[in-house]
Amino acid sequence: MDLYEYQGKELFRRYGLPTGEGRLAQTPAEARAAAQELGGTVVVKAQVHAGGRGKAGGVKVATSPKEAEAHATAILGMEIKGLAVRRLWIESASEIAREYYLSITLDRGAKKPLFMFTTEGGVEIEQVAARTPEALVKLHVDPLEGFHPWHGRALTFGAGIAEASERRQIERVAAQLYEVFSGCDATLCEINPLVVTKSGELVALDAKVSVDDNALFRHEEIAAMRDPEAVPVEERAAREKGVTYVKLDGEIGVLGNGAGLVMSTLDLVAAAGGRPANFCDLGGGGGAQGVVDALEVISADPQVRAIFFNVFGGITRCDEVARGILQALEQIKIAQPIVVRFDGTNAEEGRRLLAEARLENLHPEPTMLEAAKRAVELAG
Repeated sequence: MDLYEYQGKELFRRYGLPTGEGRLAQTPAEARAAAQELGGTVVVKAQVHAGGRGKAGGVKVATSPKEAEAHATAILGMEIKGLAVRRLWIESASEIAREYYLSITLDRGAKKPLFMFTTEGGVEIEQVAARTPEALVKLHVDPLEGFHPWHGRALTFGAGIAEASERRQIERVAAQLYEVFSGCDATLCEINPLVVTKSGELVALDAKVSVDDNALFRHEEIAAMRDPEAVPVEERAAREKGVTYVKLDGEIGVLGNGAGLVMSTLDLVAAAGGRPANFCDLGGGGGAQGVVDALEVISADPQVRAIFFNVFGGITRCDEVARGILQALEQIKIAQPIVVRFDGTNAEEGRRLLAEARLENLHPEPTMLEAAKRAVELAG
């Protein structure tokens, strides 16, 4: 679950991280009132789950409440990387002396949290890694040991921070950021930029936080921050039905039982010349109602022109899935052709049930590759 900047800063403040003072606004009038309340120069920031807001025109400096209102009028409703701006964060401007980058993310390969720190803040970290990789300090933290003062010193000395008071501030911020990461079950906590003001104070000017969805039951206050309108309508419908679904931008709807099988199916569709429209995992059980719910979500996507249903019967029984498909076609009208591949437990029985139904939009295929090719063909 991704958080907006203002939500990430709310978490930062709970753990003592220094952030600028700001106000949330959803209308130009609210932006003007916020700028009036804050006083002085403010920054009007679009709130979307995407980077590159400044380049897209979603971050503007305003020297008066009237100018803040004008910027808000221009930014609200604009799209940044396909995401509509519906909220603004109005923040007091900072006098910046230097900009750093600090983040902690989950390194799945190493199975450890990974700190990244560089004195080249304010730009995309990928650019720093590609242009000057030596300027990027990387440091793993053993989750069983936790964060210790030496981790902070390794970051600051590795980046060549000369000023002692500045080093101490950065080390304290790093320790606090680790507390946010571990305390909130986050997968990413990023500050870009982490600025040094002209008075020598550190301030987190941005906050990008992602929290593990599987841990939200432990964090009701964070779960309440979820913005349903920030995700595609298909994903919202899938979440309500308890279906594991991720929207993609192709034309072949993909449904399988098990994440690994679904990932392989996406690759096969691409190899056959098609583009997957989604990732949808039925899970290990594959009960009839689950099939109905998943097909309802997939077929409702206007981009989908064919559906590839790939089932391997281990725990899942193919005949039960076949009954689910037939039940779905009785309950809802599915215009798209459905290509079905069964293998494993009761696969022959599943294929027999589909054949006896004699439905025009059902197309059983014996192998994954043949099914992928057939789905691409039917999608046109």
